[in-house]
Amino acid sequence: MKAKPFVKWVGGKTQLIDQLEALLPADFDRWENVTYIEPFVGGGAMLFYMLQTHSNIKSAIINDINPDLTTCYKVVRDNPSELVKSLKELQKEYYALQSEDTRKEFYLIKRDEFNTKALDSIRNTTLFFFLNRTCFNGLYRVNKAGLFNVPFGKYETPTICDPTTIYADSELLQNVEILTGDYQQTLLKAKGNTLFYFDPPYRPLSNTSSFNDYAKEAFNDLAQQRLKAFCDQVAAAGHKFMLSNSDCFNTPLKDTFFEDLYLAYTIDRVWASRSVNANPRKRGKLQEILVHNYSETKLKQAV
Repeated sequence: MKAKPFVKWVGGKTQLIDQLEALLPADFDRWENVTYIEPFVGGGAMLFYMLQTHSNIKSAIINDINPDLTTCYKVVRDNPSELVKSLKELQKEYYALQSEDTRKEFYLIKRDEFNTKALDSIRNTTLFFFLNRTCFNGLYRVNKAGLFNVPFGKYETPTICDPTTIYADSELLQNVEILTGDYQQTLLKAKGNTLFYFDPPYRPLSNTSSFNDYAKEAFNDLAQQRLKAFCDQVAAAGHKFMLSNSDCFNTPLKDTFFEDLYLAYTIDRVWASRSVNANPRKRGKLQEILVHNYSETKLKQAV
């Protein structure tokens, strides 16, 4: 693939693409004039894959509650040359710094500027890219006030500007509609053969494993239940959906939250590698669930 995610994003789906492809509806490749919708686009790994792999997708809509992220998508789509120019200038400034202390000071100054929330779209996106490449572990995290608060990552020469990816992504995004706000607005965009892919903030597996601070709004169990009710609306309207989340059942507590919540639907499991935990010994492979409202998948058809 030429186009790929332009930001690092916790829970990104690049490593799961083959497994997700196998769990698409069995007849998906025979659908005509497909509308593809991602209400929680995040880093967009699934989006970029689907648009480059399935030519029957004629319309795509993405949404996120994070306005800095959706502004990024719009700038990459509409102003790639201006963005590349701005990123090259900032990368040159950063590379010229001679010590970790000066790089950290530079990082904190740019973080404060980003948090003013008073920038034009090009500058805001430039700093979004910069912080994503130079912060600790490529995280995106905000506090309750909505301010980016990830510490400095101590990288000397990270790739802040990647023109090849930006231009490839820009081309692919030309026919993608980009929304900002509550995911429920995406149902208004569904038409004909529509597939929704939901990748919401994951339910934590423990009190210490949670990482869903992508926006100042909390995504708790009530939010998970509200999302399930929306999935019911999607299904009732005749559309297909697939939804990723953490596998709470395969823990010592055998938590049946999702089994109970999505009792009316099919739950499959996929294997993912996770490396967010600060303790390297607690990183590794774990299962995730994939909920869908159709019984026949490509995987079952192939067996």
